[in-house]
Amino acid sequence: MYASVTDIADAVESGLAAHARELDAEQAVRGIDALDERALHPIIEQSLRAAGYGVAREMRYPADRAHRRASEGERCDFVLTPDARPLLVEAQRSTLFDPPDAVDPEDAFWLEAKVVAQFTEEGANRNYASQLLAPVRQDVAKLSKDRGILHAGLLLVLFTRDEIVANHDLAIWEDRCLRKGLPIAAPSCRTVPITNRLGHEIFTLRLYPVRHS
Repeated sequence: MYASVTDIADAVESGLAAHARELDAEQAVRGIDALDERALHPIIEQSLRAAGYGVAREMRYPADRAHRRASEGERCDFVLTPDARPLLVEAQRSTLFDPPDAVDPEDAFWLEAKVVAQFTEEGANRNYASQLLAPVRQDVAKLSKDRGILHAGLLLVLFTRDEIVANHDLAIWEDRCLRKGLPIAAPSCRTVPITNRLGHEIFTLRLYPVRHS
């Protein structure tokens, strides 16, 4: 692995915390916890680029390269390369369009990111438990079973009332993953206080390395 999960977690924490402070400085009505997953992904991307990573978005999983159409197949949120180098595109391999410093997908870090909030602008999030449990476990399974991926991780960003709720709920999530045989390793953890607008006092960031199953 060319970079540790600690370094990647540091980069994401720095970017998200900075964005939250910017919203506070602007006295924005809506905070960072009001942004959905799609809105937070560009902020995560910018955070990783600022830390020196190359970032490719929505890349097809290696196992899905057999699909003739580029639009077919499941996609990974982020694929990271060191030193802002480009990711090798399979169609350009060994051609004039193949950048000499391109990183082979097997040597890149494949990162799925999920954002879950305990509260929404309408109140308590009724789908909180289901959003945390089912789709997130599916991402772990996809990353672990693809033989074309050697380095992978799952990034969880969880907005909660306090640290007690976050630790309790993430402990349940980890236990269920391990009971199902999903190969997650010990995460790199961060807790960041935020201004309470919706009921959240913190966001918790955990980056779990994912092994081959």
